[in-house]
Amino acid sequence: MEKTRVAIIDLGTNTFNLLITEVEGNSYRILVESKYPARLGEGGIHRATITTEAMRRGVEALTTHLITISEYQVDSIFCFATSAIRSATNGNEFVRRVKQELGLSIRVIPGDEEAQTIFDGVKQVIPLGEEFSLIMDIGGGSIEFIIANKGGIAWKDSYNLGVARLLEQFNPSDPITKSQIEEIEKHLESRMQPLIDAIEKFPIGKLVGSSGSFDTLAAIIAKKEYPLLELSKITSFKLKPEALLETHNKLISLTIEERRTLPGMDSDRVENIVPASIIVQWVMNRLKPEEVWQCSFSLKEGAIIQILNSEL
Repeated sequence: MEKTRVAIIDLGTNTFNLLITEVEGNSYRILVESKYPARLGEGGIHRATITTEAMRRGVEALTTHLITISEYQVDSIFCFATSAIRSATNGNEFVRRVKQELGLSIRVIPGDEEAQTIFDGVKQVIPLGEEFSLIMDIGGGSIEFIIANKGGIAWKDSYNLGVARLLEQFNPSDPITKSQIEEIEKHLESRMQPLIDAIEKFPIGKLVGSSGSFDTLAAIIAKKEYPLLELSKITSFKLKPEALLETHNKLISLTIEERRTLPGMDSDRVENIVPASIIVQWVMNRLKPEEVWQCSFSLKEGAIIQILNSEL
């Protein structure tokens, strides 16, 4: 059976993620993963625009990924754009520029499809049984929520409440104050009524945090509790609710510079991790799940499965 190499670039609001795989039949092997902090939403996400500087960073991020791709004799490249590009009035301008300058075709996917693709990534790693799980993916521009079990997706939704949006909207002090946290929580409460209703409709036993911010929370907890564990070698990690709360309380008490020195902290997430942790705690308080898991698989791994199944 012929082997082909496929690259996926997930153009997130904060980070452009690259996955290079070797595909044979209907299975694949991961060759390399890398990420670049494009910060595409910075300075403009609240005005539904991509700034000139952010566009430059975006092109630079893709150029860097193309250099990596060139070392792996890749047969095809698939690019997926999410919240920052789909909600920006000049998102198409960025798509055109990338096509013109780099020859890459970017597919801008709606929130609903993003949620489906995230689920297709997560289900490869997290065993889903009879009971329902709530899968959440906290991005820079949006948050995707999926309620699913072994029968598939029962409910899904996407909210423009990502961490980059919250930071621009609330511009919290350093460190964040109690009243600013309450303000963000109130905002989440007012915007996510459909999720609250869905949680009441489907009894959920497990919360699964996909990629991004959850990877960082898991890394901070793992560094403290399991210092010898190489988190990058595993695809899922069980998080104790009390460890998440303890980490949250620590994160909100520290300044950006203090967070930077925290073992396990991703330097690209020192700002974003605070609103991300507020979102996690808001969901935890609503859900009171029996189990919480971090899952390193997300949109790009889901996209590979869709490509294998010729859905794209």
